[in-house]
Amino acid sequence: MPTSQTSTQRPATNRASARDHRQKTFARTIESNKIATLACFHWLSLALKDFAKAPLISLIYGVIFSIVPVAIFYLVANTENHLIILPATIAFALIGPAFATGLYDVAWELEKGHQPTMKHSLKSMFRNPVGEWGFAILLMICMIAWTRLAALIHALYPNTINPTFEELAFFLGFGTLVGAAMAAVVFTISAFTPQIMVERRVDIMTAVVSSAKAVNNNVFAMFAWAIVILGFVLLGFLTQGFGFIIIMPLLSYASWHAYIAVIKTKRERNYE
Repeated sequence: MPTSQTSTQRPATNRASARDHRQKTFARTIESNKIATLACFHWLSLALKDFAKAPLISLIYGVIFSIVPVAIFYLVANTENHLIILPATIAFALIGPAFATGLYDVAWELEKGHQPTMKHSLKSMFRNPVGEWGFAILLMICMIAWTRLAALIHALYPNTINPTFEELAFFLGFGTLVGAAMAAVVFTISAFTPQIMVERRVDIMTAVVSSAKAVNNNVFAMFAWAIVILGFVLLGFLTQGFGFIIIMPLLSYASWHAYIAVIKTKRERNYE
């Protein structure tokens, strides 16, 4: 009789262990460090050094990144058709992370004391193709959702020819809140996800959850970093897109150094 009880208990125990293992695997996250609120300025200083060490590759990627915003300005100005902004932006959301991966590889090579090459950088785009393209599609879905919400909010626009500020107040306030909420979500899931997948080749769920938890663990520091990114992006648009030739490589290198500083590793990093 005791033998029978033991044999019936073992399968139940095994099933429970398997279930716990699946739950831990699905919810697995990479731990993060606590950083200073203004650490982003240190990341930018390191990014400048990276740019100076690999100027040619940085400028090549910068030109690629600037093509979409420059094309948007040119086409809108010449066709007076604002509908092209949506497909161009979605296309940029798809290809942007792939080219940022190339810049992360350049920063990683410099960190290891290697001389970065364009060939090695381009190969990095296919190091974790399922995760990287899956993340690009996730960003595309977020952008499509954002545009749909914007279209719905536009229905709240006053139907008068020259609306007063009081008439616009609700439209502007509600639109700003929704836009800020969407931007916060996108920033939270993308702050460290691409970098994690480049170096660790983990699945997209592990990378996204780890990024979200790292951002929540450093709310003020990441808020400061988001403001800096927004400022640089606005500067890029004020230069009609040409400023992105310099801005995008700098932000990509700084994002790599942010990843090194925030996401924990088992080995010592060559981080100044």
